[in-house]
Amino acid sequence: MHNKILIIYTGGTIGMQPSEHGYVPVPGFEALIEERLAHSHHALLPNFDMIELAPLIDSANLAPHHWNLIADPIIKNYDKYDGFIVLHGTDTMAYSASMLSFILQGLRKPVIFTGSQIPLSELRNDALDNLITSMLLASDTTIHEVCIYFSGRLLRGNRSSKVKATGLDAFDSPNFPWLGQIGLHIELHSNLFIPQKAGKFINPTFSDNAVSILPIFPGMDGEIVDFMTASDRSKAIILRSYGVGNLPNHNQSLMNALQRASDKNIILVNISQCLQAEIFQGQYACSSILNKMGVISGAEMTLEATYTKLHFLLSTGLNAEDVQAMFSNCLAGEINQ
Repeated sequence: MHNKILIIYTGGTIGMQPSEHGYVPVPGFEALIEERLAHSHHALLPNFDMIELAPLIDSANLAPHHWNLIADPIIKNYDKYDGFIVLHGTDTMAYSASMLSFILQGLRKPVIFTGSQIPLSELRNDALDNLITSMLLASDTTIHEVCIYFSGRLLRGNRSSKVKATGLDAFDSPNFPWLGQIGLHIELHSNLFIPQKAGKFINPTFSDNAVSILPIFPGMDGEIVDFMTASDRSKAIILRSYGVGNLPNHNQSLMNALQRASDKNIILVNISQCLQAEIFQGQYACSSILNKMGVISGAEMTLEATYTKLHFLLSTGLNAEDVQAMFSNCLAGEINQ
């Protein structure tokens, strides 16, 4: 096999070691990978180089500027390699995979995110299988999008969510089919892959406070919305509503606060709290008021894709009106059209 891939180690459980404070990411992971791969059919795997971020990230500490650090080596080395692997912690992997799908629009090579629930340093782990399979997938020229591979599932990155905290099958894409399943054989569903298109990679500067997330709950006060929109840096709020997009329309405090936010050109996007759901804003009377406010339907998008898509669009310099117009367009397979 003549393919060569680049592995970007960002941190995460896969490369952690135990310490007196619990598992922590440590540098020098390439040596451990080489040691473990020496006991596999190494000759069947693609050649690889490896880059470690410094400092390494526990993914629970991920911030928007880390997306730039992850995307940068892919963009700079894009012509040198046939594919890329991002080793990432599971807590925020779906956020990073979603964002990279927007940064790397027009991608013509595989970018595979993976990690593990048990570190590679442990005797019993899920890390080695996830790594080896991801190496094979990253050298597959039929894949040209950002994916997550985990526990036998190849998923579109911006359709994925972490659904289990301790199960080895930690990720799923509840509102979109798997791109492939890997068991005795590697079965890829190429009919589901994003059609190739010309694109230009954009790795913009992100603002930490541009997008907020507001879960809807019984009896909530509109002051929460006012607090979230008090800063000039606040540009968008994701409403995590009930069911198919319902909010308590009899809660006048909340409705008034959302209207005030809309009047300030704060972008409001409506997605469901349910794992499997699609927004049908106005199907029930309690959500029809949102259409009058200009609240955007997030359709079947994941929270992670919605959050990163808003960040991406806002970071490209678009004003609120243009972001609202662009948001419902499919940029990287994140939404049905």
